[in-house]
Amino acid sequence: MFIFGPVPSRRLGRSIGINNIPPKICTYSCIYCQVGRSTKMFSDRKDFKNTDAIIKELYTKLEKLDKKNEKIDYLTLVSDGEPTLDKNLCKLIKELKKTGIKTALISNSTLLTRKDVIEDILLVDWLSLKVDTINEKLWTKIDRPLKTLILEDILDSVKDISNLHNGITVSETMLVKDLNDRSSDLKDTADFLSECDFETSYISVPTRPPAEKWCLPPEESNINMAYHIFKNHLENVELNISYEGNDFSSTGDVEKDLLSITKVHPMKEEAIMEYLRKNNMTEKNLERIIKTGLLKKTCFNNENFYIFSNKKL
Repeated sequence: MFIFGPVPSRRLGRSIGINNIPPKICTYSCIYCQVGRSTKMFSDRKDFKNTDAIIKELYTKLEKLDKKNEKIDYLTLVSDGEPTLDKNLCKLIKELKKTGIKTALISNSTLLTRKDVIEDILLVDWLSLKVDTINEKLWTKIDRPLKTLILEDILDSVKDISNLHNGITVSETMLVKDLNDRSSDLKDTADFLSECDFETSYISVPTRPPAEKWCLPPEESNINMAYHIFKNHLENVELNISYEGNDFSSTGDVEKDLLSITKVHPMKEEAIMEYLRKNNMTEKNLERIIKTGLLKKTCFNNENFYIFSNKKL
């Protein structure tokens, strides 16, 4: 399963996800990652998935959606790991653009030091770059980077790309309670972002089950403080902390679509139940999927979520 969605996105409307990296291969192992800890960490680009197979699956999905008159706003490269690790990213993006649908890529920014990666990501219409902190100690605690990565080099590259990209370029800063939500650190991050050319700087918090159970969103007062600090430094700041809604769709194979979504995008219990009702299914269907071991239920911040599991029973 390479394609998932459509899923509702707070920033991109209705988005089809392109999962071009195998489970949890990344340059980071972020404490807040909604698909769990990284199992393999490296920075060399590799051939992971067959680009032609990805495109074939995408067109099958789009044809089914077209028959249902469902509108798609973006095709988004957001995967189980860092999408820029894909050696065939350039070919993939060019094929995506042939659909006439806008393209988006969400990156952790770690490979922007590479010329070939820069050439690839400049092709997308909408680009999100992660900057959680500019403090090296906090960076190590929150993003848990590959040891060969150098934060200063990554930040320099982020600044360069924000000026080079001709499409929409945004930053995303994920705040974690008692780590990067202090005023001094927020001011440093905001000051750095002010030197870049981002259309919007987003402040996010963990809203789905994170890799580490102790990773929590900051107190409301700290989120408010972060917004005002960013606003004092930056022109366009948005809080990306609200629930995106339950407007998930299926193209026919309901169970397959459900698993492909939860593989990258954990779903709230209420979203799962609404999804099942819309597709004339019941809790019995959900229970059957859970018994296969491909889906598991977990709790985060006093809310129940369903997440794809690689561990079959």
